[in-house]
Amino acid sequence: MSQNQTLTKLHQMKLFGMARAYTMIQTTRQSGSMTDEELMSHIVEAEWDDRQNHKLQRLIKSAKFRYQASMEEIVFTQDRNLDKSNFLRLAGCDYLEKKENIIITGATGVGKSHIASALGNEACIKGYKTIYCNVGKLLSLLKMKRSDGSYIREIQRLERQDLLILDDFGLAQLDTQNRLDLLEIIEDRHGKKSTVVTSQLPLNKWHDVIADSTIADAILDRLVHNAYRIELKGASMRKKK
Repeated sequence: MSQNQTLTKLHQMKLFGMARAYTMIQTTRQSGSMTDEELMSHIVEAEWDDRQNHKLQRLIKSAKFRYQASMEEIVFTQDRNLDKSNFLRLAGCDYLEKKENIIITGATGVGKSHIASALGNEACIKGYKTIYCNVGKLLSLLKMKRSDGSYIREIQRLERQDLLILDDFGLAQLDTQNRLDLLEIIEDRHGKKSTVVTSQLPLNKWHDVIADSTIADAILDRLVHNAYRIELKGASMRKKK
């Protein structure tokens, strides 16, 4: 079988990584310096890397992060109250395996959304399905989904995510439907999946935003008891930039 026929069949089988590796080996004439085992290992590894890269791209695209942030971009200064060693442990994503949560609080501009996006990006790199949601927009979307009959499907989609990032909680007081929807989301994920929540408000102010003590207790009990807490401080990062 000729080189062109081999490449055609590899493409038809959607083995694009193998096809590129095969072309490179033929172009550089490396095959003569490799054993059969080394040649097969090299081609299979190329296909594996290609599929992993495509999977990562799909996960990041599906997550719809607010920022394309990475761990390397995080600023660890004393005034931010961000402990580097503790944060890098979170970057290892063990909390996802343990189904634990992360709560990030701090004033506007201190980098809450950026840090949450970096954690989400790291989760994608490790193969976890992740989605970023602005809380206000999500709750508005769920109201629309109720009216068109697709609410259950959207709730199930959120439940399936290994990591759900709920950004900017507490910017507006919740109405009755908002409270129930948020409780359902948190209840569905409790003990099964991990959630990251960011808020300008300290935890002791969350009851006021939820505006129903019973539902607030239920939400906080499911979020906080197994959560890592990051309380950011310092000046606005936007002003520094």
